[in-house]
Amino acid sequence: MRDLPVNQLNPKIKRVWRINDAIWLTLLFLICFVPFAIAMAVEPAGWLLAILAIVAGLYALCLIIWLVVLPPIRFARWRYELSDDYLDIARGIVWRKRFIIPFIRVQNTDTRQGPILRAFGLSSVTVATAAGEHEIPGLDVQTAEQLRDKAAELARLAQEDV
Repeated sequence: MRDLPVNQLNPKIKRVWRINDAIWLTLLFLICFVPFAIAMAVEPAGWLLAILAIVAGLYALCLIIWLVVLPPIRFARWRYELSDDYLDIARGIVWRKRFIIPFIRVQNTDTRQGPILRAFGLSSVTVATAAGEHEIPGLDVQTAEQLRDKAAELARLAQEDV
């Protein structure tokens, strides 16, 4: 079996993942919690209180899992490597995925930066093929731009050779 790619993401990506996951978990919690809280305010019942406690407990458990446990594991498993012929991406915690993207198949490369990534000085590189897009998140802006430009150049050279 081939060795894992050598490059890791910027460690700041763990904070980005935590913020993003906290936002989504909080939205999901509010969607689940607020209707029962309104029902409890209108007509108090013991079973409503039990549901509110269960939802709050699940929210706390999910916060611990997604904000404390998963980010370091996810960071350790995310790797990428750029060679002259292909881009190699490995990721995943339970279901591990490995993508080998030959540059002959690359149609486009670009960088993306949302508000949370921008706040941490990070960017993502996206490589598009006919089969879909592959993203490398959490690179510092300069590294992301260099990776994007090099991937685009290697894709151009690979397509010229054909």
